[in-house]
Amino acid sequence: MFKDKILEQYCELVLKFGVNLQEKQGLYIVCPIERADVAEALTLKAYKMGAKKVLIVWENEEIDRLTYLYADEEELKKVPKWFVDSRNFLVNENYCYIAVSAENPSAFSDVPANRIATAVRAKGKALKKYSEAVMGNAIRWCVISAPTIDWAKQVFPNSQDPLKDLSEAIQKTMRLSENNTLIDWEKHVKFLNQKASFLNEKNFDFLYLKNKFGTDIKVGLADNHVWLSALEKDKNGIEFIANLPTEEVFTAPHKNRVDGVIKSALPLCYNGQIIDNFTIRFKNGKIQSFSAEKGYETLKNLIETDRGTLHLGEIALIGKNSPIAQSKILFFNTLFDENASCHLAIGKGYRTTIKNGEKLSKTELSKSGLNDSVEHVDFMIGTDDLEIYGVNKYGEQTQIFTNGEWTI
Repeated sequence: MFKDKILEQYCELVLKFGVNLQEKQGLYIVCPIERADVAEALTLKAYKMGAKKVLIVWENEEIDRLTYLYADEEELKKVPKWFVDSRNFLVNENYCYIAVSAENPSAFSDVPANRIATAVRAKGKALKKYSEAVMGNAIRWCVISAPTIDWAKQVFPNSQDPLKDLSEAIQKTMRLSENNTLIDWEKHVKFLNQKASFLNEKNFDFLYLKNKFGTDIKVGLADNHVWLSALEKDKNGIEFIANLPTEEVFTAPHKNRVDGVIKSALPLCYNGQIIDNFTIRFKNGKIQSFSAEKGYETLKNLIETDRGTLHLGEIALIGKNSPIAQSKILFFNTLFDENASCHLAIGKGYRTTIKNGEKLSKTELSKSGLNDSVEHVDFMIGTDDLEIYGVNKYGEQTQIFTNGEWTI
């Protein structure tokens, strides 16, 4: 995948900056089985850093595909207790969690969308306690990636060596180098923190987003919202970075104060199926109508997951000059594509985006406008001509983005 020195920097970045693994702490890694080398490298590095134990869970999309296609439909609604317990164990035992995201965008293209939706909803409900812990930073977690051949062929269909091309693209977007990776990330984190600080000082009441592509929307912000950037803190105050790469500064929309229309800027790969050229219309925070040129049923199943998937849980700002955006590569992977474009998320909001959110009850969070759901799905709306204005409670307006880039 990478040269030895780059792989070493990769593991160091993920374990030191990503989950910030502490001595005598456990680590849990979910990884595609074909990238066992990545899991092995992370495991070795983790033990050298003093990890007490590393647990690995292997993923195989073909097995998942066969299950979606042929398993009894009633069984798709069931989630084994041992699986739920295994995730809750991570919270109870203070483990760090790493997910290696490397899905084939077309892995489940021949699977009926409703069968996938059945399984996903069941899993989401069963893991709600765990998901709330993760999104509330009760544990430190990090989503990363590694190239796989099926994914690479989708991204570089005309390449003679797509795996090599995807490896190089990931290396660049993760700011991996043989010697300066951690230094470069320190500079990058500082840049994002400055943007978040400015937005927090302004304390906007709502943002207005518009482009020629079709997006024209007013996004009210949750009461007592907080803008966050790459560097977050867990319940004990230990810093970590939840996504590598990351280019975003994000916060919580008010679930009942979103009005207007959004037009997708990039395709969305959701559960191994593609949703493309879709439009969603909101009124008083709730989805009123939607359309999609591709993947309509998949989008419909997502929106109909629960009450929370009719509302937004996140708004994130990313400039068009980020390394991912400048690469002009469509990764068909949300980890990368969301960091190439300003985006919104359908579903659950992060309690950490509300002041003292980790100490508030669900009722208190709801009153602030934070959305709740078993899902959280990012979709991209940023374009080269996107204009964004922040408006405070006095009606004073500040331009934040001009032609798709920061102006602050």
